[in-house]
Amino acid sequence: MYVNIANQKTFFSTGSGSHKADSHSVIFLHGAGVDHTIWVLASRYFARHNFNVFAFDFPGHGRSKGELCQSIDQFSDWLDCAASELNIQKAAIVGHSMGSLVALNFAARYPERVRSIGLLGTSTPMPVSEQLLDASRANHHDAIDMTNTWSHSNFGQIGGNESPGLVMTMSGQRLLERSEDNVLYTDLNACNNFSNGAELAASITCESLVVVGDKDKMTAPISALKVAETIPKSRTTLLKNCGHSMISEQPNAVLDALITIV
Repeated sequence: MYVNIANQKTFFSTGSGSHKADSHSVIFLHGAGVDHTIWVLASRYFARHNFNVFAFDFPGHGRSKGELCQSIDQFSDWLDCAASELNIQKAAIVGHSMGSLVALNFAARYPERVRSIGLLGTSTPMPVSEQLLDASRANHHDAIDMTNTWSHSNFGQIGGNESPGLVMTMSGQRLLERSEDNVLYTDLNACNNFSNGAELAASITCESLVVVGDKDKMTAPISALKVAETIPKSRTTLLKNCGHSMISEQPNAVLDALITIV
């Protein structure tokens, strides 16, 4: 569905559901360099269980137009604008990787809009290696290769997928390759520069869930667990033998976890 947010053409998926004024809402936020399509399973599940689903493409990502957000604060402010434009009163916010930082930031700064949050593949701070930043700044394919490879566990790199006919690593590569120049770098740089996450996490008052892949090479499990410890009303779900790309590596386990928080 296309709408105008801050005078920018913006796309979000409804999970093929119809919106109802008396239903709870859930917002899905994607990670760096990708788009709403990572949330297909979760979007459809919650839409079919009478939730109002908003799986956004951030500005300049996927099908959305507009200037790229340069910081996590800007992403969060944009989300506040989107919630106002679409009359989303109070929602569960679910974010993966960069999206988890936006969800955390949003819950701390706009608590009146948030019912609960789900943070997948998170860490604060979320440092990005100079090698990856340099390659993404140059729009070199090495940045896609590094991001895609490091995002998968050893099992995920073998190529299997719970959905017949799909290969995790190839799907991840093609998704990153679809983004325009500078998108991946701008997103990674925003993650790398997000410095006050721990302070914000300590101020969050809503119920929170942190989903951790124990083989995550992008956001170390020990860092994700520290986020959970910092948020007052938080609990964790640990996915065994799972990497950063948990939505594709263990989609059913991720969905089972989200059902408990949304």
